[in-house]
Amino acid sequence: MATENQNLPVRQYTKQYMRILKAVFAVKNAFQRLLSPLQTLDGVEQNKTAFSVKTCNTPVVVGDYNTGANVGFGTGTGSSSRFGNRTEIIYGDVDVPYDYTLAIHEGIDRYTVNNRLDAAVADRLRLHSEAQTRKMNNRIGAFISANAGKVLALVGMAEDALTALFDSAAAHFTNSEVDASLVAYVTPELYNALVNHGLAVREKGSGVDIDSNGIYKFKNFAIESTPNKYFATGEVAYFGADGIIIPFVGIVTTRTIPSEDFDGNALQAAAKGGTFMLDDNKVALVKVTYTDPLEPEEP
Repeated sequence: MATENQNLPVRQYTKQYMRILKAVFAVKNAFQRLLSPLQTLDGVEQNKTAFSVKTCNTPVVVGDYNTGANVGFGTGTGSSSRFGNRTEIIYGDVDVPYDYTLAIHEGIDRYTVNNRLDAAVADRLRLHSEAQTRKMNNRIGAFISANAGKVLALVGMAEDALTALFDSAAAHFTNSEVDASLVAYVTPELYNALVNHGLAVREKGSGVDIDSNGIYKFKNFAIESTPNKYFATGEVAYFGADGIIIPFVGIVTTRTIPSEDFDGNALQAAAKGGTFMLDDNKVALVKVTYTDPLEPEEP
């Protein structure tokens, strides 16, 4: 296959796009505290697997030290141990697959663009990064909903219902021995209900600020108001521990290539991404379903 290009260069923007996407995601991702930093990879070669993790499912055995006369000594010499049975530790490799793709296919015509091509490319890559970050937020919200280890139900926005919800969530994390900072991502309606909650007063040491419509913590959870569109249907809150989810994107290519159909360049990109969490961390993720008691029942 010929590789001549009439002396016209194919310009690669992979690294630039990767940096822009990572920077935009760090600012605009909807579930920031639940997530580890976005993992990005330049020049993806594997078409299915993003990376592998080593896991070990060998349970911990806590035994007793046995000082019996014939354990490790006497008739048990060479055939027994005072430490008890020995457990062998073996790790397995678990492949983490990509589960979605991203693409850009646009054209920049010198005749009509009314700007420098490089400037237009930079603008378009940033705008695509913002749009793709929103799509990633939706996917991460769906991932949280599908992988939550516990489901709590909220019926109405009354104060007693909100208090019971947060009491149940706090008890779950304590009983599960989750040793990490906790956050609750809530819909704007639930957020406002918490700001207006009778317990959120200075007399109880609350950090609520009515002037700025802000509440910082409630029952040991940092509170983050989050757009409705990033929650699964019928869900209003996600409780979790910091940094338990890993989002990742592999950039295959980002380039401009001269077009034969117009006086300019085609802007193209191809990428793939996914989201990963260890099964052990599902206990540190709780979703909240919601039923409005004032809504009429369907006939």
